[in-house]
Amino acid sequence: MQRRTIQTHPIQGQKPGTSGLRKKTRVFMGPHYLENFVQAIWLGVGGVKGKTLVLGGDGRYFNDRAAQVILRMAAAAGVAKVIVGQNALLSTPAASNLIRQRRADGGLILSASHNPGGPDADFGVKYNTANGGPAPEEITNRIYQQTQRMTSYDILEARDVDLSRLGAARLGDMVVEIVDPVADYASLMARLFDFDAIRALFADGFTMRFDAMHAVTGPYARAILEETLGAPPGSVVNATPSPDFGGGHPDPNPIWAKPLVDLVMGPDAPDFAAASDGDGDRNMILGRGIVVTPSDSLAVLAANAHLAPGYRKGLAGVARSMPTSRAVDRVAAARGLDLYETPTGWKFFGNLLDAGRVTLCGEESAGTGSDHVREKDGLWAVLLWLNILAETRASVAGMMAAHWREFGRNYYARHDYEALETATAEAMMDALHARLPDLPGQSFAGRRVEAADAFAYDDPVDGSRSEGQGLRIHFEGGARVVFRLSGTGTEGATLRVYLEEVVDDPARLDLPVDEVLAGVIAAAEALAGIAARTGREAPDVIT
Repeated sequence: MQRRTIQTHPIQGQKPGTSGLRKKTRVFMGPHYLENFVQAIWLGVGGVKGKTLVLGGDGRYFNDRAAQVILRMAAAAGVAKVIVGQNALLSTPAASNLIRQRRADGGLILSASHNPGGPDADFGVKYNTANGGPAPEEITNRIYQQTQRMTSYDILEARDVDLSRLGAARLGDMVVEIVDPVADYASLMARLFDFDAIRALFADGFTMRFDAMHAVTGPYARAILEETLGAPPGSVVNATPSPDFGGGHPDPNPIWAKPLVDLVMGPDAPDFAAASDGDGDRNMILGRGIVVTPSDSLAVLAANAHLAPGYRKGLAGVARSMPTSRAVDRVAAARGLDLYETPTGWKFFGNLLDAGRVTLCGEESAGTGSDHVREKDGLWAVLLWLNILAETRASVAGMMAAHWREFGRNYYARHDYEALETATAEAMMDALHARLPDLPGQSFAGRRVEAADAFAYDDPVDGSRSEGQGLRIHFEGGARVVFRLSGTGTEGATLRVYLEEVVDDPARLDLPVDEVLAGVIAAAEALAGIAARTGREAPDVIT
């Protein structure tokens, strides 16, 4: 084995977003691309000599090769130990847990989350810090700065490590510990939830369908739901991780998980259904005849988390991302809980969780989690729902109806306009931003603006400020529209438009979402002129 120094040069565009660096797979496979970014991580975190790191990913195309490159670079950098999931697999929440449980100094997660996988699809690398959470902006900025001055990287010339065999191996002077990717995570879930109550629920004939979407959560769901909790064999489908996610799009929403939606709306619907995404941190919750929005799911979990053993002492507080509906705000107000509104990106919850200010947090993009790890956690959300249903013996639809009667209903939808020409999207946002001070008092499609601003966040823990987090327009009566450019895509720009209407009238709690939101949708178009500016007459995805 020989340590080599490879000469290189800066590669443009290696700026991490809210969840690491995501690019097309072939870009990551290009000369020096992955290596440059990994070397920038080593430098951006102040060096990794003598440290312990965690490594794993969602199994998408290039996951296995990237893991071997990172191991050789870690060995060359003097890392003492790398803890790797068997076959380089680790769900994102499991990786966060492993970092925390093993007191590692950080970890690298290989994933582009809910984005498609394959040689012509997407890949990503994210660095998580010692608390198990995504690197804060201070660190990602330092990593980006290093990418701009890169001149060389170090790598060990060596054979691949056999990552299929559990146990310890060596790579030069570095220990490579290959671990069962499921075991530690499953033990944590058993401590948080009443597994006996959930077993009894299944023993009484309760049925469910969990769609792992050919992604990393499949082995976790089979081990916990079927083998441990007694869900009937076959309850977990699409459970074998695939490099291209079975040719599908591993995003748990009504568009990409349509077969699951069709199932719960049909005559053979199970009592409960759920799906998770590529790296296991997102979830979709469904019941017979109903699809629960992520915002509503967060609110229901906040209102009922005390039914699970891990949360019986109550919640310290709750947090949501700014675009997420304000359904959880109503729960917080009724229960006397502190509420925090943060920018999009799970890293913004980290300080609140570490400081003990919140216990539950969530985002409208199908992410919910708690202080058990520092990532959103899809299977955790499913298990908390199952624990609540086991205690109440209510149906999913019954739970939602009772929740809306108690707290009112926040009708909600997100419209995505994908792969827009970046300059066009930015020009539209800039034009709307410039008009914000003049909007209050004006009416659009019959809706009168009450307030309008560009959301900025002052972290109550460390005092840092994050600006440019989206444009909020509040209408009289409680309706709201939010405009935001997303950073999770790999080409062009994605405009996300978040639409919300508040209904307290008991007679209007079960209306079609499109009907209730029609006025807000019209007001959003009148405000921004999306069709005229982009040429798009309708969004690409509605969730």
